[in-house]
Amino acid sequence: MKKHVFNAGPCILPQVALDKAIEAIKDFKGTGVSVLCISHRTKEWEATMEETRQLWKELLNIPEDYEVLFLGGGASLEFLMIPVNFLEKKAAYLQTGVWAKKAAKEAKAYGEVVIVASSEDKNYTYIPKDFSVPQNADYFHITSNNTIYGTEIKEDKDYGVPVICDMSSDILSRPVDVSKYEMIYAGAQKNAGPAGVTVVIVKKSALGKVSRYIPTMLDYRTHLDKGSMFNTPPVFPILVMNETLKWLKSIGGVEAMQKINKQKADMLYAEIDRNTMFVGTAEKDSRSNMNVCFVMAPGKEEFEAEFMEFAKEKGMVGVKGHRSVGGFRASIYNACTVEDVQALINCMKEFEAIHQ
Repeated sequence: MKKHVFNAGPCILPQVALDKAIEAIKDFKGTGVSVLCISHRTKEWEATMEETRQLWKELLNIPEDYEVLFLGGGASLEFLMIPVNFLEKKAAYLQTGVWAKKAAKEAKAYGEVVIVASSEDKNYTYIPKDFSVPQNADYFHITSNNTIYGTEIKEDKDYGVPVICDMSSDILSRPVDVSKYEMIYAGAQKNAGPAGVTVVIVKKSALGKVSRYIPTMLDYRTHLDKGSMFNTPPVFPILVMNETLKWLKSIGGVEAMQKINKQKADMLYAEIDRNTMFVGTAEKDSRSNMNVCFVMAPGKEEFEAEFMEFAKEKGMVGVKGHRSVGGFRASIYNACTVEDVQALINCMKEFEAIHQ
């Protein structure tokens, strides 16, 4: 039976990227050495690093004054590195979910943190709209997509201060005006590759402005100066990322991907809104195109476990909601196909028919 993968992360990856990665495990670029054993100081690997960097720049049309870094530690390490590198006195944070809250927590050790707005009052089911950002803030931090709750900020806005954005779960899903941000960061394991590497797109001229001492490994300038190879980089995750970016470029880049992603999301939300067994959890004007969250309709709660088992029997993988909220979640990242989404819709329709 074909499996339809809706995992929130690590995510489904393009088959061509997986196939190329398997080849590289056997023999990396004709060296006769597996990529798992290759020295990161070889010319073949350095060429792959540079190609991956250039693919990011091309796909997101990254301006000249920005650089792309490949770091370890996940986005959670960036929660710490951001205030260490950018927070002198005050930072502003938009609290739209668990990860945004954790990011703000790390910053509080380095200066004043202002939570300009929070959607915690309604269990993070919406994106706050009416708020003001202190214009004396060193930066304003936002989380563009919230995997647990299925909400997303889909526009690149000016806020009057430098903006730093966690795009871990929607990067590469749409065109981005990088110039609107001082820094963008993303764990690769949603749209860009496997777990193990974090992408940082940072404005070079913004670095080195704080007065504090920055430990070597936490200083973005360290990794900028050494081409992301101050220490051994996560070689294999970067290789898979490289192949994923080449796949994305081959299908028309982020512009083409945005259209496909909207089609998938529109299809699935339409079925949730139509189906008498289910109801969406995120407010409609805040709905994510990446993580579609839903629960059993009122009065149908008793069927939750039954639907989970039914979906599993139909080949659906990863549709169980996050443990903190329950229900269901279909993560429809870039490599999830229209056919995968249609299979889930058919599963939901069949389940409804059984219970009518």
